[in-house]
Amino acid sequence: MSATKTTWPLWFKIAVGAAVLWSLAGVGAYIGDVTMSEETLAGMPEAQRALYETRPGWVVGAYAIAVFAALAGAILLVLHNKLATPLLGVSLLAVIVQMGFVLFGMNAIATLGASAAVFPVVIVILGAAMLWLSMTGASRGWIG
Repeated sequence: MSATKTTWPLWFKIAVGAAVLWSLAGVGAYIGDVTMSEETLAGMPEAQRALYETRPGWVVGAYAIAVFAALAGAILLVLHNKLATPLLGVSLLAVIVQMGFVLFGMNAIATLGASAAVFPVVIVILGAAMLWLSMTGASRGWIG
């Protein structure tokens, strides 16, 4: 007996495709972050470089969990696998911990200005949207 996959509405296909692309961009950003050259680091404004250099290792670990769990979750969405939901939940939690600590625990907003919070807020919103997408797909029988 073979399992059949439910046909997705176009909006869901587009959203899942966007989730995969967004997650790949996140993994690329993480790899660029952890392999940053000394020259690139030296070219940063002093305040930004100081934040980068003083991040605790666990924050970088949370970053890794956030992006790799998101990518795995997005791929599992493509595969109609219900394990996408817990992985995307872990990703969202990790990104909230990571961004929350950088913005508030490390005082990035005070150091860099309020505009430093814009992209992290967008990332959290998109992480929540990906989790919602997975939960919606599961509740409608599109994944599972």
